Amino acid sequence: MTQSTTSTVRIRPATMADAAALSSLAAATFPLACPPHTTPEAIADFIARNFGVDHFEAYLADPERILLVAELPGAEAPRLLGYTMLVGGEPADADAARAVTARPTIELSKVYVLAESHGTGAGAALMRGSLDAARAAGAATIWLGVNEENARAIAFYERHGFAKVGDKHFVVGGRVEDDWVMEQPLAAAPSPVE
Repeated sequence: MTQSTTSTVRIRPATMADAAALSSLAAATFPLACPPHTTPEAIADFIARNFGVDHFEAYLADPERILLVAELPGAEAPRLLGYTMLVGGEPADADAARAVTARPTIELSKVYVLAESHGTGAGAALMRGSLDAARAAGAATIWLGVNEENARAIAFYERHGFAKVGDKHFVVGGRVEDDWVMEQPLAAAPSPVE
């Protein structure tokens, strides 16, 4: 499922060999999605609890998860620009489960791109690859949670066919954050506005 978006960015399924690079990438990109009031200590704690190399090894070994990476191929070693993680099955969050309109569904759990790669098309390419992977997995819909204060991400998701269907909560550093639940039907491939 390799697809080229430009001559410099490639989307491919992540492999176990990517676990360390994914851990570093997650540590660099997770803070970009946090509300401004999130403390550095809360961010560091969340990263330590969810994005270690061992976490990514477990994610990659889980048959219910699909991880894709955007990479910049290089002469020596490819450089990861971003990644997505899809999680199959019933939503674990009760509010999300009530909001999502159809089954089977798949969660777009992570969509992260390095700040310096924003606007390069890497995020759009990852989204297209993720939607294709969700369809290939047989999902009727794809859903995600996004902090209600993250206007940039919300606009990105809306451009790619997602719409708000509900609300849920997300805890970072002991603080409860308000998230939107956004969903997209997968019957037909939409044409995003870039």
